[in-house]
Amino acid sequence: MQIHTLKPNHPFKKSQQVGRGGHRGKTSGKGTKGQNARAGRKKRPELRDLIKKLPKLRGRGVNLNMPMSTKPFPVNLSTIEAVFANGDTVSPETLMKNGVIEMFNGKIPLIKILSEGELSKKISVSGGISVSAGAKTKIEKNGGMVSETAS
Repeated sequence: MQIHTLKPNHPFKKSQQVGRGGHRGKTSGKGTKGQNARAGRKKRPELRDLIKKLPKLRGRGVNLNMPMSTKPFPVNLSTIEAVFANGDTVSPETLMKNGVIEMFNGKIPLIKILSEGELSKKISVSGGISVSAGAKTKIEKNGGMVSETAS
């Protein structure tokens, strides 16, 4: 074994080239002179100026995907048939007292009576309850009454 026949275990790593032949020489990937080549440059994005000029839609806040109007709570005729007796008055207060609806955010919700199910009792609907056309015909067929403020 002679000294000129020895080989290193790990080949030598080449140092990074700087200058015309290197990868990060001269402008170091920063282009040419000026504000763009300086460290810590702060150039304002042009698109931001366009975005700032657009008007904002205000007034919805975090509830952007919530509908503007609250939907009424549906109550079927079959539920009214089971809960109310013949000749009773259906109003938001009586629906709450019988456990058909519950308070929502501290208020009685809007209610709409739908024509699902059959009705064999005479009832009167009052108190700002909206009634579907099919439910109104079924109620009036049994001798019931729907007040004008209800529908």
